[in-house]
Amino acid sequence: MDIIEKINSPKDLKTLTTKELEQLASEIRKGIINRVNIIGGHLGPDLGIVEATIALHYVFNSPCDKFVFDVSHQIYPHKILTGRKHGFFDNERLFEITGYSNPAESDHDNFIIGHTSTSVSLALGLAKARDLKKENYNVIALIGDGSLSGGEAFEGLNNAAVLDSNFIIIINDNEMSIASNQGGLYKNLAELRQSKGEAKNNFFTTFGFNYCYVEEGNNIEKLIETLKKVKDSTKPTVVHIHTLKGKGYLPAEKNKENYHWCLADFLNQKTASTAPESYESITVDFALDKKQKQEPIAIINPATPGAVGFSQYFREKMGKNYIDTAIAEEHAVAFASGLAKNGAKPILAVLSSFIQRSYDQLSQDLALNSSSAVLLVFWGAIGPMDATHLGIFDIPLISNIPNIIYLAPTNKEEYLAMLNYAYNQDKHPIAIRVPYGKLITTGIDDKTDYSIINKFKVVEKGSHVALIGLGNFYKLALETKEELKKLGINPTIINPKFISGIDKELLEELKKDHSIVVTLEDGVLAGGFGEKIARFYGDSETKVLCFGAKKEFTDRVSLNTLYKRYHLTKELIADDIRKIL
Repeated sequence: MDIIEKINSPKDLKTLTTKELEQLASEIRKGIINRVNIIGGHLGPDLGIVEATIALHYVFNSPCDKFVFDVSHQIYPHKILTGRKHGFFDNERLFEITGYSNPAESDHDNFIIGHTSTSVSLALGLAKARDLKKENYNVIALIGDGSLSGGEAFEGLNNAAVLDSNFIIIINDNEMSIASNQGGLYKNLAELRQSKGEAKNNFFTTFGFNYCYVEEGNNIEKLIETLKKVKDSTKPTVVHIHTLKGKGYLPAEKNKENYHWCLADFLNQKTASTAPESYESITVDFALDKKQKQEPIAIINPATPGAVGFSQYFREKMGKNYIDTAIAEEHAVAFASGLAKNGAKPILAVLSSFIQRSYDQLSQDLALNSSSAVLLVFWGAIGPMDATHLGIFDIPLISNIPNIIYLAPTNKEEYLAMLNYAYNQDKHPIAIRVPYGKLITTGIDDKTDYSIINKFKVVEKGSHVALIGLGNFYKLALETKEELKKLGINPTIINPKFISGIDKELLEELKKDHSIVVTLEDGVLAGGFGEKIARFYGDSETKVLCFGAKKEFTDRVSLNTLYKRYHLTKELIADDIRKIL
């Protein structure tokens, strides 16, 4: 009988021998690999933290003692030990749990978490509230070395060091972020590892933390021994553990970056000899060309290079012209502003769900200073992602900041034209919402003069109804046109290209022979593109229908369900138009 079958809550661990705990670790790894291979998910971080999670639950008493997992990229073992093993071993129930920390699933999870560098701040809040209420239990934050590079982690450490009561921070040092770690902090972590925690220079003790080091961070016995020593400590304490990312699955141990997160069926996938052209590969080719011409291009990415197509080969070819700012979107935006102000050509590539972490820098450091940095926003779209990784909020966030021009290409040629314009101009910060999904190409060069701001393009002239399809949803506008033709309606098709402003002249012209204007955007409607159009027509007889996402946090809802909910199919859009006509 497998030991995992007897584990239904953390208390079931406490009677096991060390040998049984080691066997349990092996079984947990099998569950993690099973889940990720079937539905995809984070592999390397979870495999590396198994022993530490077992030790935490063996020594402490969750949920009375409270754990906060940073990013929760490493929360799978915790979920298995806290009554959710069916999400890893029962293939019919894998989708019943999320890939992230979620209190709706279990009292053992304290927050919904999916962004990085937040654990120390969140856990510190729990500890301070405990003290104010005169309660008594342990609060533990578990944060990876990669997440330490984020500004909020530094802020949390600074504040936590003066708490003067129980607060334990586990530093899971596996010598990796998603890709390799970047920044001066990692020199000290290396010095601490090399000296087995005895180095005179110690980042954590300079803050005032008590500090202890565990070299064998995948050794259950040594972890339990150390955690027992710090349990119920009365002063903020850092436990620095050295672990192996991907432990127990050799390919993940050898290639830590590629196995950080895996698609389903990763066990059977083979590396393609040639990858198809994509918006990511176009960006890479553009950058390499500028580098070869010895232009002062600076490609910037905050620790997610693989997600935007920046392979290790590309990073090596770019050399000093590629800068990984580590997990620090705020710094990355301000850094790009500084580069642009001093004559360099910065291009910052970031995911939609992460750009919201840098709102203040977008507004103050970038836009207010009119720094001509280029911002590429990837993965902006309505989708079935976890609630922590939705790509629907970037349009209202970016498009409503003065001075930033936000562009929405619909195909390869438009993307290249916009990228060239943004790179070569020096008047504004330019953001480009990189199309999500497969590359679309027309074979016809885009001759648009993007220096003429907010000029929409009428692609097909019709009457009565105008369909304005923004970016990803331009294709949906064309599909809806064909559906409307069945009803005897020949709509005008407009590709706006600009997200951050409206073509007042064109919109005014539409009043003459159009009674309905329809906007389609692949993002949240509240504060978005369509509302700008609706506001323009507010004092006229022209009706405006805005189609996009409702202002809500969705969590792993299928795309078909969302499209039906938001009436984002050609049939539903056409029917809504028919009802008004």
